[in-house]
Amino acid sequence: MSGTLNKVMLIGHTGDEVKMHYFEGGNCIGRFPVATNDSYVNKSTGERVNTTEWHNVVVRNKAAEICEKYLNKGDKIYVEGRLKTRKWQDEQGKDRYSTEIQCTDFTFLTPKNETQSTEPVAQQSPKMNPPVANPQTTSSETPDAEEDDLPF
Repeated sequence: MSGTLNKVMLIGHTGDEVKMHYFEGGNCIGRFPVATNDSYVNKSTGERVNTTEWHNVVVRNKAAEICEKYLNKGDKIYVEGRLKTRKWQDEQGKDRYSTEIQCTDFTFLTPKNETQSTEPVAQQSPKMNPPVANPQTTSSETPDAEEDDLPF
């Protein structure tokens, strides 16, 4: 293999609303944090330990606008992209670094009827599921997977 690979896949919950930044020429980016959780049992104490890792996600242009419109804090999302580390200097002139996930594909995993709304349930209008950034991506799971009668 002569190439390299920089690929990240996450499933987690958003930690905040999408923060949008607009540029001259009509381009924009959106930024939002995603939390992933891990748990294990500490062998010495027998206690279950839960840890949370935070990831900074960056989406661009139309994908950013879709995320801003449909994503809310706490929503579950699948994010695919690549790692990018940025360097800058703070007010004291010290070098600072930030590692981000440059999102290339995403899928919203929280059904819209599960998101919190200010409207009473009886008055909500039916809403369509939001589009995904890459419609060619298909899920390997089917709704009838449990009804499968294969022996394995």
